[in-house]
Amino acid sequence: MLPAEIIRAKRDRHALTEPQIEAFVRGLVDESWSEGQVAALAMAVLLNGMDRTECVALTRAMTHSGTVLDWRGANLPGPVLDKHSTGGVGDKVSLLLAPIVAACGGVVPMVSGRGLGHTGGTLDKLQALPGYNSAPPQSMLLQVLRSAGCAIVGASADLAPADRRLYAIRDVTATVESLPLITASILSKKLAAGLQSLVMDVKLGNGAFMTQPAEARSLATSLVEVATGAGLPCRALITDMNQVLGHSAGNALEVDESLQFLTGASRDPRLLDVTLALAAQMLQLGGLAPTPAAGRALAQSALASGRAAEHFARMVSGLGGPADVLAAAHLPTAPVSIDVPAARDGVLAAMDTRALGMVVVALGGGRRRAGDAVDPRVGLSQVRPLGTRLRAGDALLRVHAGDQAQANAAAQAVLAAITVADEAPVIGPVVMEALPGEVA
Repeated sequence: MLPAEIIRAKRDRHALTEPQIEAFVRGLVDESWSEGQVAALAMAVLLNGMDRTECVALTRAMTHSGTVLDWRGANLPGPVLDKHSTGGVGDKVSLLLAPIVAACGGVVPMVSGRGLGHTGGTLDKLQALPGYNSAPPQSMLLQVLRSAGCAIVGASADLAPADRRLYAIRDVTATVESLPLITASILSKKLAAGLQSLVMDVKLGNGAFMTQPAEARSLATSLVEVATGAGLPCRALITDMNQVLGHSAGNALEVDESLQFLTGASRDPRLLDVTLALAAQMLQLGGLAPTPAAGRALAQSALASGRAAEHFARMVSGLGGPADVLAAAHLPTAPVSIDVPAARDGVLAAMDTRALGMVVVALGGGRRRAGDAVDPRVGLSQVRPLGTRLRAGDALLRVHAGDQAQANAAAQAVLAAITVADEAPVIGPVVMEALPGEVA
């Protein structure tokens, strides 16, 4: 089956057949399709789309382009569940959600990624913990899943390898935004992880990749329908990303906030609401709670009792991190920290959340290029939420930097990204919508 004929079919707005899609995915893996041919088909899909049948076929073919994990003989203590976020600023939900769900009887082998653009990466955050192994051998992974019920790790090279090549080409050919290709990229890795159900957190707002409600709803609908069509029960929540989630952004700082959250020392209300809503959906979809409301109650109990914190500690120590992370995490700290003062009296009315994410990147807490090293120490903490009433000189947030010059530059960028006004903003719910079903 000639690549040019498959490209021609999609160029001319025809639906691709399953054999054509499978030929394309084989060509991705064995490189019988050139980079130019892959880019041409990706652009044809971006411009002309794919129907649900095509997208399901593409997702399945990419799933089976490498190893597909099978947990049935692994003697795990519960159903295999997971969650995926489309990315935001200060989004440390995975660090909280995995141990909460584990404490409620689920098993969460969470395959996570590194930072992308202005958004933070879960693996980068956890690797701020000294010794944490995000690429454990299979025997260690199974041992941790049995003892802790959760393990947050990176994708192995043989998990959905077709997606790895396709994404790299999309990234440099202006075809990242294709809804069917985004859907297949996310779901192929999740299906390859051998899950029994999946909950999606689709971020919406000025700190998300989806900035318009219609875009977020289209992506959420596509993910749910294609996952279901591929045999993976799935739900999606659309959640707000018009401000930093929690009060920190930056790798070690977010781990520290997560530890405070799990131990009950400090829990940001918006972060708590998103985490409990996702946990509720995961537990109900996984058969561990009869309704989302019952799942939310289970998750609240796991937090209040300290069981979620214990599961997190078991995961970290089992993967080589600090032996008692709840008491001594040994997180690195930046040598310079400065408060950024409000210039006037008023109310914190708006923030350019994406710009704040880019402040963290500029400090060294993210990557401009794929091979860049990340400084785990830097970032933003004590970020005030929208609606906070301020006096001139009150701190908007604290910058953590490698040197004074970086701190000063970051402070100026923060002031440009935050609006203090006379009128209080209208702040909607952090969990905006559930597809399909109810919000817990």
